[in-house]
Amino acid sequence: MKVFGVDIGGSGIKGAPVDLERGELAEPRHKVLTPQPASPGAVADSVREVVAHFGWTGPVGATFPGVITDGFTRTAANVDKGWIGTDAAQLLTGRLGGDCPVTLLNDADAAGLAEMRYGAGHGHRGTVIVLTLGTGIGSALFTGGRLVPNTELGHLELNGHDAETRAATHAKETEGLSWSHWARRLRTYLAHVEMLFSPELFVIGGGVSRKADKFLPLLDGIRAEIVPARLRNDAGIVGAAMA
Repeated sequence: MKVFGVDIGGSGIKGAPVDLERGELAEPRHKVLTPQPASPGAVADSVREVVAHFGWTGPVGATFPGVITDGFTRTAANVDKGWIGTDAAQLLTGRLGGDCPVTLLNDADAAGLAEMRYGAGHGHRGTVIVLTLGTGIGSALFTGGRLVPNTELGHLELNGHDAETRAATHAKETEGLSWSHWARRLRTYLAHVEMLFSPELFVIGGGVSRKADKFLPLLDGIRAEIVPARLRNDAGIVGAAMA
């Protein structure tokens, strides 16, 4: 069974048909740059471009970097504020045409769904937290295998700062932090999240998961097991298709 997945991010919009039996992309993904400003109309046009690249007709799952309830975008931390209060599912469905009904969900929730079914979280029935590190920090919280949606744990206040402004991959890159310096910040953040939720497992996703050997060994003092995501940057696309 194949369903199309689109992952809308602050810097890029990527998508592909997904084989839901295997949890893998059925074709190489196609990516376009996120328009600037990332207004609803401009992003919808880019999503249409990605879907049209494959000549796809049928259901489409799409992710968004913010809180999603009933297809509406309620927050927009790293994209244009014009998204707030938009019926984004209806907007995207209209832009794609009647043959491509769109289901919308939070981007980290999508990545978490994929990791729990096909990846590093598979088989874990306790409390699992999937974190996607990139421009910000996305989070997906699972207990008993079930998702608690829209947790947005990257926005926890930590030492007077929005946590993601200190511990996301973007902070490492823009501030020129060494792996050890950034890992100390990430460890402080994980310890705070662990104190609040007592997970048995952290799954670390986002592009930085490809370099897990550079920082995971430095995250000492955390009781929970910490593992890299298996689906890496494809997790959002796969989870969108699942939804």
